[in-house]
Amino acid sequence: MSIKVRYFASLKESVGRSEDDLTITGLLTVNEVWNLTNLGKPLPENILAAVNMEYVEFDNIVKDGDEVAFFPPVTGG
Repeated sequence: MSIKVRYFASLKESVGRSEDDLTITGLLTVNEVWNLTNLGKPLPENILAAVNMEYVEFDNIVKDGDEVAFFPPVTGG
């Protein structure tokens, strides 16, 4: 199973990269995707997640070919 993982804005800077390609077998949640790509580094507070450009909870199941995105909350002005 192949998953594209993307990081945006200040989160991209804190993890040190803009994306990962993850190849795994079996089902994963969004939270497990974070843990695998960031070696157990705690998930920062208030981070949002999206799968295929739709906001999801961190217990959402990720499927083959999905794109998972992590980003800080959006603020307006």
